[in-house]
Amino acid sequence: MRIGLLTEGGYPYVSGDARLWCDRLVRGLGQHEFDIYALSRSERQEDEGWIQLPPQVSRVRTAPLWMAEDDGVVHGRRARRRFAECFGELAAAVCAAPAVLDGSEASGGATASEASRGVVADRFGSALYGLAELARDEGGLVGALRSEGAVRALERACRAPGALRAARTARVPDLLSVAAHVERALRPLSLDWYEDDGLGSVDLCHAAAGGEAALPGLLALHFAGVPLLVTEYGVQLRAHYLASSAAEESPAVRALLAAFHGALAAEVYRRAALITPGNTHARRWQERCGADRAKLRTVYPGMEAARFTEVGERADGSGCADPDTLVWVGRIEPAKDLISLLHSFAEVRKEAPKTRLRIVGAPADGPEGALYLAHCKALAAQLFPDEAEGVHAVGDNPVSFEEIGGPEVPSLAEAYASGAVVVLSSVVEGFPISLVEAMFCGRATVSTDVGAVVEVIGGTGLVVPPRNPRALAEACVALLRDPERRARLGAAARARALELFTVEQNIAAFHGIYLEIVSRSPVRRLVVDDAGDPLPFGVPAEAHVPGRWTEARLMVTGRPRWAAGAPVRATSPLPAGEGA
Repeated sequence: MRIGLLTEGGYPYVSGDARLWCDRLVRGLGQHEFDIYALSRSERQEDEGWIQLPPQVSRVRTAPLWMAEDDGVVHGRRARRRFAECFGELAAAVCAAPAVLDGSEASGGATASEASRGVVADRFGSALYGLAELARDEGGLVGALRSEGAVRALERACRAPGALRAARTARVPDLLSVAAHVERALRPLSLDWYEDDGLGSVDLCHAAAGGEAALPGLLALHFAGVPLLVTEYGVQLRAHYLASSAAEESPAVRALLAAFHGALAAEVYRRAALITPGNTHARRWQERCGADRAKLRTVYPGMEAARFTEVGERADGSGCADPDTLVWVGRIEPAKDLISLLHSFAEVRKEAPKTRLRIVGAPADGPEGALYLAHCKALAAQLFPDEAEGVHAVGDNPVSFEEIGGPEVPSLAEAYASGAVVVLSSVVEGFPISLVEAMFCGRATVSTDVGAVVEVIGGTGLVVPPRNPRALAEACVALLRDPERRARLGAAARARALELFTVEQNIAAFHGIYLEIVSRSPVRRLVVDDAGDPLPFGVPAEAHVPGRWTEARLMVTGRPRWAAGAPVRATSPLPAGEGA
């Protein structure tokens, strides 16, 4: 089977989201052939290069989302009219109905009705594929999407009767901002990935995320009938809502972008053959965004359990860890709510004065992470003055900030092994990777009830409300005082993690899903001769058996040809192993 793996900001680059998951999937399914189609997020990411690729990767094609050169395409009068009609319809669909969560109001807005959602989906999808066909016929849309005509079409949609209330207040700077964002999101329409030897030749498109990553899969389905599988371990629409709530944008911009991303998510879910959320929390989001429940298959992320085996097997409560130490492991950023954790630890110290807290992790990228770490260190120094056993001894603070690779924490597994209880204090969380790692290590855990935490824990740890330092402290003290309970919970947590969250179960699940989709939705191709005429009975029965049984040229039924040339700059694929 030939799989077109669609990524955005991740695999095969050295850095990025879903890099490890995609690499484990590709390496684990060596019986299949993979073509990688990757959208990069930044010039820095491209300069860092690729990881070493396995032999089952037959090709890699990349294109940037962070920039798009002027394609030099000059549209004639008829093409300009087509663009105005299609983009105007797309803008009208975006402005006519609210997003799943109304971005112009509070985050708890009501869901759109099913009828309204269906109308918006039809209008949005029709306009989107009209733009894709125009890009195919004319060689690109980069210039058109950046044109004054696109901004004017957006302005007319905002002023039309029935438009979003917040959109009616949009000013020219708001319209320019929204138009620039839409242009960036629609850059995959202008790529040359849909030729005979491109996505039109694969048996299945697997998008490693929603949004822009799945857009090439929508086009492959539209032009060539290639079925689409969408995996979302972090729901793109949810990520957009979280990012927009923190950004300094006007209500009009937030409302329009929320509606656009909501319509794109609904189209992806509607056209996908199957959707695989990483947990029930993501699944609920997808259902609320319009995904058909019958298409949803929960597939937990696969993680390497071998590196935690030694620590997990010796986690028997026999003194392998400091019984008076709490451990927090993760990326230091505001969403992890270390402030509440420090206040909670102050309550713990009142009940168990010998307890220590080890915070292991590096700050998130950017100035915000470093500033938050400095704030946490200052608070720790204020809450817990350095302690000394005597008047002539040098004291130390019961809270320590460390990073993996140091002399006391040489590895991630040793970080979890350094304490009796692992704590997670987040206020925002998707799939809690650090919690699963602690479970592999056989540690008892105390976690806040956010994201997929309850689903992951499954009764093998204590869960408390977020932003409640007193409840967090009481749960920690309960486990610190009961070593037998810690041992029982740790053993149960390790058994649960080995059953549900390993790489092996993830690979086996996707192997079965691939076979199911291809058996239900095979790509129908015509065999043609050198002159391009169809050959009756040109596909032998052996073609349905894995292997190369015929050298006949295949052409996808009804797939139109693209104009020559690539309107968006794409980097050339490197040989496997280079750029690692």
